[in-house]
Amino acid sequence: MVSGGAVVTEDGAVTEDAAVTVDAILLAGGRASRVDGAAKPLFEVNGRTLLRAGFDAVRAGGARKIVVVGPRLDDDLAVTWTREDPPFGGPVAALIAALADVDAAEVFVLACDLPTAGPAVAALPDPLPTGVDGACLDDGRRQWLIGRYRTAALRAAASGLPDRGRDAAMRALLGGLRIEPVAVNPALTRDVDTWDDLRTARGGAMTESRTLPPEALNEWSAALAERFGLSEGDIPISLILDLARDVANGVARPAAPLSAFVAGLVAGRAGGSPSDTQAAVAAVVEMARGWENR
Repeated sequence: MVSGGAVVTEDGAVTEDAAVTVDAILLAGGRASRVDGAAKPLFEVNGRTLLRAGFDAVRAGGARKIVVVGPRLDDDLAVTWTREDPPFGGPVAALIAALADVDAAEVFVLACDLPTAGPAVAALPDPLPTGVDGACLDDGRRQWLIGRYRTAALRAAASGLPDRGRDAAMRALLGGLRIEPVAVNPALTRDVDTWDDLRTARGGAMTESRTLPPEALNEWSAALAERFGLSEGDIPISLILDLARDVANGVARPAAPLSAFVAGLVAGRAGGSPSDTQAAVAAVVEMARGWENR
């Protein structure tokens, strides 16, 4: 990592000798619409989930406290979980929500869709140089979500945004700050935004069944229908996947298959028609979306 200079503390004092402290914010709660609502942080690349890769990267970078914004996806990680209110408010709203749990003078900000999280974080200055409010990677564009920032500067910028940053662009938060760009090869910032991106990150092969697109389930659905004497319309793949996504985001990932089972029971008791299934799924989704505010 690149060495820095003086340390600017939360109260604005400057010291040359104090050891700089750094926490981390991992953003893991987007809609992931280009991968059919799948939980991107749980995609596995090189034997690790993208969430774990981000966690390992900032821990190796010296982060003491790690705050993850999004649904609780991995109970084995030693992190603080939080969520912007309401959910899906965008990265600025998520970052602002996490700042309440940040104690350190500096903070990593990292999206959990980056297979190269380790070397990407390692390329950031440590600590930040004197005279800047932060640093982020630049592959020809500012990659705001692969950065290290002064916590006080983020809080000051956040205080000027309406609606707690909901639907705001990262430039609205960081554009007025002194951000040092760190020039890197685009390969270092290549994230996973689509199924093709995931195939590329895995070297061309997707072997994890949980990250297959819905159309890949057609063969399995057809086999189930044949085995149990069902029609194609009896297995609404997209409806059930939407249910699983909403429950995973609103409650927890392990609650998704449980909820699908309960929806099936409820629909069966009601008569088992397509409308019965839709009504049962809608009721479960409504519960899941309000679960965090109960």
